[in-house]
Amino acid sequence: MGENIAFIGLGAMGGPMAQNIIRKGTKVSVYDIDKTKMDPIIEVGGTPGRNIKETIENADIIITMLPSTENVKSVMTDNDGVLSFVKPNAIILDMSTIAPTGTDEIYRLCKESNLQFIDAPVGRLVSHAISGDSLFMVGCDNEEAFKKIEPLLNAMGTTIIRCGKVGSGIRAKVVNNFQILSIAQITAEALTLAQKIGLDLDVFKEVNAGTTANNGQFHINFLSKVLKNDIEPGFTIDLAHKDMGLAIETANSFRVGLPVGSAVQAVYGQARSGKFAKKDFSALLDYACELAEIDPPRVKKS
Repeated sequence: MGENIAFIGLGAMGGPMAQNIIRKGTKVSVYDIDKTKMDPIIEVGGTPGRNIKETIENADIIITMLPSTENVKSVMTDNDGVLSFVKPNAIILDMSTIAPTGTDEIYRLCKESNLQFIDAPVGRLVSHAISGDSLFMVGCDNEEAFKKIEPLLNAMGTTIIRCGKVGSGIRAKVVNNFQILSIAQITAEALTLAQKIGLDLDVFKEVNAGTTANNGQFHINFLSKVLKNDIEPGFTIDLAHKDMGLAIETANSFRVGLPVGSAVQAVYGQARSGKFAKKDFSALLDYACELAEIDPPRVKKS
């Protein structure tokens, strides 16, 4: 593609996503405040920037993939941030998971500067970001701008869902993550109870799969991670706590009560106070079993 691309934020998701764009033949200027995270991207052909100004000075499309609402606001609005140096008519593509109110604020600032803004938070896991199989929830008001970023999304993933106007992508992401993370805790509690009362895991798995209790957390996430004795992230309990907080914060902003979700977030808050903070969120099972003073269930090795 003819546009110049800049990518800011090269963490567990952003790094592999930037690499996939480069591997598809597009030149990308990259920046992360942690310079070591730039090294793998430089190895595959990324052009390092010493700061935001240098990274975006010729960019037609600027992608941000950052950890928090405040990080996005800072990168965009600080005196040495994107809005101070971006060229006219550029497209800002924010793929971070942040508060919808934060997205709305950045969108307003971009409109005031005659910049196009698209929110496209990422679904699925780090493994999908690495393999190029991510899902994107896109909020966009301008079809011409979408056509320009669509090849980039296709380079990074396999599924694009148009959620509506700007801000609808992040709203879909916050609600979907809220459901995923709540189901994960219920699954952890159910499997802990099953283990405590002596149910065979394979039998329970078969029963669960044949009823409406069937869910992706048990049959995909847990079975590929914690039930195989692998609790390395993945998606950490720390990040899960952050995303549950975004859902609670959003609900409060719009006067919606989430009583069950609030209880679930409290569990994540407690789980992150110790050794599980940086472990995969499927480790909720091990945390629950530890509290119940039982050995956590594991699938039998074939």
